[in-house]
Amino acid sequence: MGANIITLGRIVLVFLSMWMFTLGFYWRISATLLTAIIIYLDALDGIVARKLGTASDFGALLDIAGDRIVECAYWIFFAWYGLFSFWIPIVVVARGFMTDLIRSVAFAKGQTPFGKKTHLRSQLARFLCASRFSRAVYGVTKAVVFIWLGFFLILEAAMKRGFPHIGRVYYKLTYDIGMALVYVTVIMCILRAIPIFWESRHLLLAKEYPSKVDN
Repeated sequence: MGANIITLGRIVLVFLSMWMFTLGFYWRISATLLTAIIIYLDALDGIVARKLGTASDFGALLDIAGDRIVECAYWIFFAWYGLFSFWIPIVVVARGFMTDLIRSVAFAKGQTPFGKKTHLRSQLARFLCASRFSRAVYGVTKAVVFIWLGFFLILEAAMKRGFPHIGRVYYKLTYDIGMALVYVTVIMCILRAIPIFWESRHLLLAKEYPSKVDN
């Protein structure tokens, strides 16, 4: 139960952080720090569930839903703010809907996204999409992107306040690095989805026939 509360708390905090990003310099610093806390809570809920022995299939799905809401909220917000094209959140959200659809179908058949009952069959797919290492790398990449973009918004607010030590060159360099991180993360997002779609084709393409009733 404690882990689920942490997951729900992250969802509330992400909307608070986005509101803070729309405000002034010190608010944006606080929002960036809050973003780092939200990302830390993503790891903490799993730790709490394992420590308390409350890990469950529902908790795993709730954690995925929480991750999806947090991730999509940040992508949509930064696109709305004008940092990058709206196509980026569209790709991320569409990918999320499709993978969650597959996981829902698998869950109905008694399979889970991760762990021993995962619906992924091959070792390669399990490593790329379900292993703790792969999930951690992807999670860290997203964390770096969101925090870096928050840092860029801090610089933007600082320049509006007339801080003389922040030059245009550093401002542009920070933006360019942020965009490179964005595209690397989106490419990882797409590449990690391909094994899920391929490995789960038997779930999406299987024909379900009504059982015959003997007369």
